[in-house]
Amino acid sequence: MQRTISSNWILFSLAISAFAIGSTEFISVGLLPLLTQSFGISLAQGGSTVSIYAAGITVGAPVLALITNRWNRKRLLIAIMVTFLVGNLLAALAPTFGILLAGRVIAAVAHGIFMAIASLIAADVVAPQKRASAIAVMFTGLTLATVTGVPLGTFIGETLGWRASFGFLLILGTIGLITNALLVPKDLPLPQPTSIKGIWRILKQPQLLLILIITALGYGATFPVYTYLTPILSQHMGWSSSAIVVILVFYGVAVAIGNTLGGRFANRRPLPAIMKMFVGLAVALFLVRLTVNLHVWGLLAVVAMGLFAFMNVPGLQLYIVQLAEAYTPNEVSLASALNISAFNIGIILGSGLGGQAVAQDQLVNTPWLGIGMLVLGVGVAAILQRMEQRQGQRDLRHQNAK
Repeated sequence: MQRTISSNWILFSLAISAFAIGSTEFISVGLLPLLTQSFGISLAQGGSTVSIYAAGITVGAPVLALITNRWNRKRLLIAIMVTFLVGNLLAALAPTFGILLAGRVIAAVAHGIFMAIASLIAADVVAPQKRASAIAVMFTGLTLATVTGVPLGTFIGETLGWRASFGFLLILGTIGLITNALLVPKDLPLPQPTSIKGIWRILKQPQLLLILIITALGYGATFPVYTYLTPILSQHMGWSSSAIVVILVFYGVAVAIGNTLGGRFANRRPLPAIMKMFVGLAVALFLVRLTVNLHVWGLLAVVAMGLFAFMNVPGLQLYIVQLAEAYTPNEVSLASALNISAFNIGIILGSGLGGQAVAQDQLVNTPWLGIGMLVLGVGVAAILQRMEQRQGQRDLRHQNAK
């Protein structure tokens, strides 16, 4: 008889793997000075370790979602983690910066499809009214990576060299692989068959297109600052390398708290909650710019930014699933994957804009770029909210006519 695994254990296994993946995604933020010194590259070039990873996720999530749509979920998760390990092994052994970037891309492709599939599994194994909270639990792995994985990886890099940090990621990935093998059941439900035409069916639906734009703008708004957080803390706020490791822990704690609160706030009415979170993040970014040359006040502003940075993630991921269920019910898994791509288009946009500012010696002004992205995001969200209100009124009239 096949054993029954509770939803809590399934969510735990997904969170463990997300922890390994999340540590990989942002570890180069803490290693940026070491990488620039090791490979003799500029700060802006070093920032490409973040944007190239995001690009790998952006392409990998929808493409692999199409290819693997009818694969057994457990086997797919195991294959994802093996690919993830190969990418990090290549990065750890990289003799050149180009090969390091190649390893990052391989790991990123695995990342993209993992988050798309894991979000759907998390939403499917709980009651409907708890779906945002379940997604938040899965994403807690990412936020805990920000709390402990990234700072610990940074500390290892400062102590033993950046290659040892990627060795640390290999250990985390192996643990994720083992938990998937032990805890994820074999008989998870498969989504409906889809094809590349499904992407067009999603993108031609105005509500779905708008939420993808909102995701990119709102989530990406942190990254003009976050990508270059280490030089901001050291060069402008006056913190030492050892202190920055501790600061990254506090930043990660704030992110974890924000992610948990965001899941609770977005359970019932995700879009209004998302808009309020965007406003909160804009205020935090303004405070970062205001205090960028202040030692303690600047630190407090950075922690406030962490609180709001990923608060919007559970709501954004839940809302795309809700909209897809309403407008393209056969393309829910693909819509989830496209939203993962949208998250990472936001990272590419945000880190790219930040890189341009850094190249122009405007590191202190990177918060303005994030604020601009949030203003646009709130504007698009207001349009979507109005569209949904009108759709609701039409549906009500149709029901009354019956």
